[in-house]
Amino acid sequence: MKNVYFNFGKQLSRRAVLRNAGICLGLPMLDAMTPAFATAAAAAGSAPKAKRFVGVSLALGLHSPNLVPERAGTDYQPSRYLRSLQDLRDQFTVVSGSSHPGVTGGHTAEGSIFSACPNQRGATSRNTISLDQLMAKQLGHETRFPSLVLNSGSDTSPSYTENGAMIPAEKDAVKVFTKLFVDDSPQEQERQAELIRQGRSVMDVIDAEAKSLTRELGAGDRDKLDAWFTSIRELENRLEANDAWVHQAKPHVDARPPKVDRNDTISVERAMFEVIALALQTDSTRFITLHMSGNAKVTSLEGVDESYHGLSHHGLDEEKLHQLAIVEQAVIDEWADFLRQLKAASQGERTLLDETMVILTSNLGNASSHNNKNMPVIFAGGGFQHGRHLAFDQKDNYPLPNLYLSALHQLGLQDETFATSTGEMDGLV
Repeated sequence: MKNVYFNFGKQLSRRAVLRNAGICLGLPMLDAMTPAFATAAAAAGSAPKAKRFVGVSLALGLHSPNLVPERAGTDYQPSRYLRSLQDLRDQFTVVSGSSHPGVTGGHTAEGSIFSACPNQRGATSRNTISLDQLMAKQLGHETRFPSLVLNSGSDTSPSYTENGAMIPAEKDAVKVFTKLFVDDSPQEQERQAELIRQGRSVMDVIDAEAKSLTRELGAGDRDKLDAWFTSIRELENRLEANDAWVHQAKPHVDARPPKVDRNDTISVERAMFEVIALALQTDSTRFITLHMSGNAKVTSLEGVDESYHGLSHHGLDEEKLHQLAIVEQAVIDEWADFLRQLKAASQGERTLLDETMVILTSNLGNASSHNNKNMPVIFAGGGFQHGRHLAFDQKDNYPLPNLYLSALHQLGLQDETFATSTGEMDGLV
């Protein structure tokens, strides 16, 4: 969460306490706080057609001529990158000509991938809640882990809390596996319980100090303080939910921790997808993001001898484009194999893919020119009718937040808008 600052004036000596408290509230993913992001139940409405969401994001985009089919509709001819996915053709939709309104700044727009928060170049702005965390806030209380935030190589992520704080990602697939499926020792369980108790003690002190200031504040600062109280109550609720899971056994799976070559990001991506599939199958969590950062290591791929970031700045150089296509095809093929895993897993009369919305996208439509328009989007599963190419205007882009709003509604949530959305996505059935 973002720090909350107040204009109390010099006469209030307790302001340092509140400032320190603000720092505490800026750490939403401490051990003592997970898993417990959400407290609110889903709004009443029709039964959801999907129960899960996986957002896969790339820091350096996808080369559009290799991804986007020339023809729109259901009879499109597969592009170069999509040819290996034709067994899944009816399970995904390609979206072109869409982007986030008001989002610019090239690489700096990375934080807006799932929040769609306008991010003007050079401007100072606070981020807003990301799609996955909004879902977790409303529905995450139903599972041990309200959400998982993962990265194939660093701790950055496009997942943001309601107060605009980035949630650090877990980059070690073995640690994620252990967190999900290996029971903690009694000593570790007690350590977690003690962290929760300590967290409650800190909240008690902050709450008492802040309340004592209320009568000394003006109306404007009282409003700020009330908003801050809300943040405290949310954190307390997370700690309480955490406590309920500490001594419960984790699900046991017929699988071993994944073997990962940390010098091969594609291997890391594959391992992460394997763990994500297990997490979804055991209902350990339902809302997950996986980010592939620009520092990906790809030279282990045959035919690739340059860095991923260097290849993304291809300048239409034929050799760079050739190597970039090898990297991007490998990324897409791993994503497709993940879809196949979900399709093979049954959930009653439906498959796990029917129950899970999966998106592959990036903040960059053209990484070589740092352009944030025409974002690459492949959207799969979740009970939608797929098998089509939704082609919007390449110059006057369609708002991608409309797709995010459709995803929220597919979960049964009743949000009227998301970020800069104007309604549900046209053509998404």
